[in-house]
Amino acid sequence: MELFPTIDIQEFRKDQLAGNQGYLYSELRGEHHIARPHQHHFFLLVLFDQAEGVHTIDFKDYHIDRHQIHILFPKQVHSWKLGANTTGFQLMVDREYFEKFSPNFRFSFAYYQRNPVISLSNETFALLYYEFNAIRKELEDHNCVPAIIYSRTAVIASILSKEVQKVVQNEQNNESNPRLLKLQELIDIHFRHEKSVSFYAKELNISTPHLTKICRQKLEVSPSQLIQQRTILEAKRLLKATDLSIKEISFKLGFVDSPYFSNFFKQHTGLNPKQFRTD
Repeated sequence: MELFPTIDIQEFRKDQLAGNQGYLYSELRGEHHIARPHQHHFFLLVLFDQAEGVHTIDFKDYHIDRHQIHILFPKQVHSWKLGANTTGFQLMVDREYFEKFSPNFRFSFAYYQRNPVISLSNETFALLYYEFNAIRKELEDHNCVPAIIYSRTAVIASILSKEVQKVVQNEQNNESNPRLLKLQELIDIHFRHEKSVSFYAKELNISTPHLTKICRQKLEVSPSQLIQQRTILEAKRLLKATDLSIKEISFKLGFVDSPYFSNFFKQHTGLNPKQFRTD
């Protein structure tokens, strides 16, 4: 059975332009394909200057264009096909170091994971490119000061949060956004064992009908569908990236038995778990 490999940051050291124990910086020039999807143990930021192609993140395709930043958290599955005119800059951050500056992300990680591609204005691209380049220079310095790199990664996280804030402000019914962001965070934490909408409504201190109304108005899906979508995503990751049996995966995701899980998975994907794993 083919599984998605999980790659450690150390495996990229041969391609680095600059780096230390916790950070690696490298550049993307020209055509590049990742034919086999994989996961990372580390946090990855990819800043594209000129680019074209497709980046597949957690089984969803995103068009690659100029002046974008792509955000990948540990355990997300990805692959890409980059065109010949691609110029990009990669910053890889070991998980331990990522935890130190992660509080500078103002929104739930779940929001960034569901919105991993951000289009940038020329001004914002220039700001991020400056920080990326400054990190590269610091990593190249034999007297590298880790606190400087930390400060610059914190600035990058703050800039990205500011860009996300613009998106949130532009959405209708803005007062509901904080609840939706919190809902996504709660689902990420509890979806394996809590699949009842009433549980999440109680955690948000609102009624179940009101939560359903907010989701349908803003997201055009029900809270149950959000929980199901997150469950399916995790099931896909486990089926492709681990050698757990289907029975073990079903229990891990909170299903009472594997036939129920198999029926649920096929209903949402058109394939049973075994077919998906070997596809």
